[in-house]
Amino acid sequence: MILNLQLACKHKKNLPIKSDFYRWLKGVVVYSPPEKEMNIRVVDTKEMRSLHYKFCGKDRATNVLSFPFESMPGITFPLLGDIIICRQVVELESFIQDKSLFSHWAHITIHGFLHLLGYNHIFENEAEIMQNIEVQSLIKLGYPDPYIVER
Repeated sequence: MILNLQLACKHKKNLPIKSDFYRWLKGVVVYSPPEKEMNIRVVDTKEMRSLHYKFCGKDRATNVLSFPFESMPGITFPLLGDIIICRQVVELESFIQDKSLFSHWAHITIHGFLHLLGYNHIFENEAEIMQNIEVQSLIKLGYPDPYIVER
């Protein structure tokens, strides 16, 4: 897999580096064609809010947006798509949910990647399948199940 990383946020301290993202993507337990290319762009709240509004009609920042590449019929292109991740939202969620920052980065990256591979969570059965893949992948990478809430 060819991974293009764009760090388009003002503060770059404590951000994952390209090798982190690559390791997380390679750890996904479902098949992904190795000859594909994808982009990950880490952005600030302002850009994410704008994208979320433009493409989803929601006027707030979100943790991740995925944009699968759709080629025209008969044309083969190796681009899988783009994942946009909001640094501030990931950091805030990690803090609020009392999770390790890098385990949350891994989770959000894998979540976005699964969307590029065609997985979704609109319906309950789809969400369950997607969550199971996320959990298996994160455990394989040495991270805890992100859906377990400790009390």
